[in-house]
Amino acid sequence: MILQIETSTNVCSVALSNENRETIFKKADYKGMNHATLLNQFIKEALDTTKTNKKELKAISVSSGPGSYTGLRIGVSTAKGLCYGLNLPLIAVNTFEIMTQPVIEQITTEDKTLFCPMIDARRMEVYAAFYKPDKQLYREIAADIITTDSYKDILSQYSVYFFGNGAEKCKSVLIDSHASFIDNIVPLAENMTVATWEKYENKDFEDVAYFEPFYLKEFQATLPKKIF
Repeated sequence: MILQIETSTNVCSVALSNENRETIFKKADYKGMNHATLLNQFIKEALDTTKTNKKELKAISVSSGPGSYTGLRIGVSTAKGLCYGLNLPLIAVNTFEIMTQPVIEQITTEDKTLFCPMIDARRMEVYAAFYKPDKQLYREIAADIITTDSYKDILSQYSVYFFGNGAEKCKSVLIDSHASFIDNIVPLAENMTVATWEKYENKDFEDVAYFEPFYLKEFQATLPKKIF
């Protein structure tokens, strides 16, 4: 079993998965930043409900951002504590990969298709990346200010699916026949299962002592001083 923790946005979620890449427990709270109160409760419920002993866990998997400073700090601190206490490896899964997984699973695509998860920031700012149908990055994570000219080069070549809490405010601006929007996509622990087990099998582990998540504030230096 691997315990999966996702706290990068205002949604707090936990999942438990097995070596067959099956999610055997999942729980999420959508009501706001209640992570500090709910996370340990969810973890206990996951283990109790599935009758899983902590000693049966093979690793702890946690979302690595980009995301909320407070949310990620709570999730990563909890994951590190479990890793130290149980002597388990730590697995980190990018938040945008977590968001993209269910979209790729539900949409039949062609080669000329990209997926763009977005996390909201102030005004018309978003944090976004572009993924190919095979989940490989087409464009790295970047801080973008959305205008009518945003992503024109990409949209001239690809059909793009935009989703995440940053995509809603882009609907009225990114008007293009190649732009589609998918609602109600948030990062959830249950959607970490595939990436988590791939990393576990490849022994792609983090240094528990030194691992730090990708806080959104790390992008602030890349943003222009003036918002047009």
